Amino acid sequence: MGVQISPSILSADFAELAVECERVAGYADWLHVDVMDNHFVPNLTLGLPVVAALLRRVSTPIDCHLMIDDPDRWAPQYAEAGVGSVTFHVEAAANPKALARSLRAAGSRAGAALKPATDVDSYADLLRELDMLLIMTVEPGFGGQGFLDSMLPKVRRARALVGDLQLWIQVDGGIGEGTIEACAEAGADVFVAGSAVYGAADPAQACRRMRAQAEQATAKSWWCGT
Repeated sequence: MGVQISPSILSADFAELAVECERVAGYADWLHVDVMDNHFVPNLTLGLPVVAALLRRVSTPIDCHLMIDDPDRWAPQYAEAGVGSVTFHVEAAANPKALARSLRAAGSRAGAALKPATDVDSYADLLRELDMLLIMTVEPGFGGQGFLDSMLPKVRRARALVGDLQLWIQVDGGIGEGTIEACAEAGADVFVAGSAVYGAADPAQACRRMRAQAEQATAKSWWCGT
C-alpha cells in the first residue's frame, strides 16, 4: 500500500472532534485514536463510546492504539465496533498471539505495539499473527514529546525481521517534517503525527507534505523493494 499517514487526534480539539477529523479527510489514510486508561500509562483519554460515535461520523478509517491494561479482554470490543485497525501493547497482553487472532476474527487488522525499552527480537515469532507492528518513538502516554533517535535502529531491525511478510511498520511519537524521512529510510511505512498535523495552520497540507517526504525517503531506502 505504500506510505500511510495517520494523524493522531490526541492533538486535535476535543470539543470539535468530528470536525477536526474531517479536516484531514482525503489526505490521511487513517485517524489514529489513542485510548489510555491511566493505569498502563499515566494519562486518561477516551474510550469505546467515543470511538463508536466517531465511527458514525467520520469518513476516514480509524486506527486505535490501546494503551490499556488487560487488552485481551477489551481490545476485541473495538474490533467488533468496526475499528479498522486495533493495536495492543505486548507488555500488557497475557496472550499476544491469541489476541491478534481474536482481532482478525472480529474483522479488524491486528497490531502490536512495543515500548522503547521492549526488544523487538523477543517478539519475532508474533509477527506472522500481525498486520502491523508499532514501534513507539517516545514513551507512551502523552503527545508532544520529542522523537527518540535511538529508536531508529529498532525500526531498521523490525524491517529486517519482517522480510517477505505483508506487515506494516508504524512509528508513533515526535513524527513530523523533521523526523519522518529518517523513519521512512529506516523501514517504517505508517506514520502517526499529532502536533505536526493539528498544530499546523492547514492540517491537510501538513499530511500532504509529510507523505511526499516519506515517499521520497522510501524510494531511496535500503529496504525499498524487499
